[in-house]
Amino acid sequence: MAGIKIDGKEIAQSVKDRVKEAVKVLNEQNINPCLATILVGDNPASATYVRNKHKACEEVGIVTKDHKLSSNITQTELNALVDSLNKDSSVHGILVQLPLPDQLNEFVTTSRISPLKDVDGLTPYNIGLLSMKKSALIACTPSGIMEMFDFHNIDLKGKNVVLINRSNLVGKPLYHLLLERDATVINCHSKTKNLQELCQMADIIITAVGDRNKFTLTPDMIKEGSIVIDVAILRHEDKLVGDSDYDKIIQKASYATPVPGGVGPMTVAMLLKNTITAASLNTQIGKQY
Repeated sequence: MAGIKIDGKEIAQSVKDRVKEAVKVLNEQNINPCLATILVGDNPASATYVRNKHKACEEVGIVTKDHKLSSNITQTELNALVDSLNKDSSVHGILVQLPLPDQLNEFVTTSRISPLKDVDGLTPYNIGLLSMKKSALIACTPSGIMEMFDFHNIDLKGKNVVLINRSNLVGKPLYHLLLERDATVINCHSKTKNLQELCQMADIIITAVGDRNKFTLTPDMIKEGSIVIDVAILRHEDKLVGDSDYDKIIQKASYATPVPGGVGPMTVAMLLKNTITAASLNTQIGKQY
């Protein structure tokens, strides 16, 4: 019997509905939540991502400010823009679309964003708070995955989780979030030995490799009734897929996410939620943060 599809579109809409109500409450207090985006260069994929984020903001009533910069901008010029947005009281969240051109340093750029406006959860300050269970602004994809677990009332306490990713955007923050829920987490990566055996013992597998030439999660690698969260998205044999084939995995798993339509929509939804949180932090309790 097939398992249950974790529908990212449905869950993302539930988050958006809550954000929309929160925007109304803030508007009543003369607070207009605002997200400023910075897009450097003309990378088509990055431009599409930014457009989608602006569209999502418009749907829930969040104001946006769009900053499109030349691909040959200097680090000093980019720093100056970030500094000005940090000081702008009408801006509550700042998002720098990654990747950046080679002459720009991503760590320097993201670290310059005020922690109170860090809607991507990438500043060292917010990452440190996350490790101490104190962060209010958390990386969007990991927090979206936790929202999926909550939507389906999946209790993580004592569950054995194999997490296949160690990036700053996904693996590392998700590791801390899972530990907060009392899961037992094995963080795997390209140098991990016996990955198949580890997956076969896992109650939950979260995979975010994104390269079928290096890794594919197949049904024989999961145990009956496990939960599979597929974060990856790539084009393979002329179609969008993740690290696994959903139609095969769902026949063995108790829950699984499809690709597309799984984790992807959650990332944008949680950006909206973070923007609302940032608006509250910047206007009400920021001094305590």
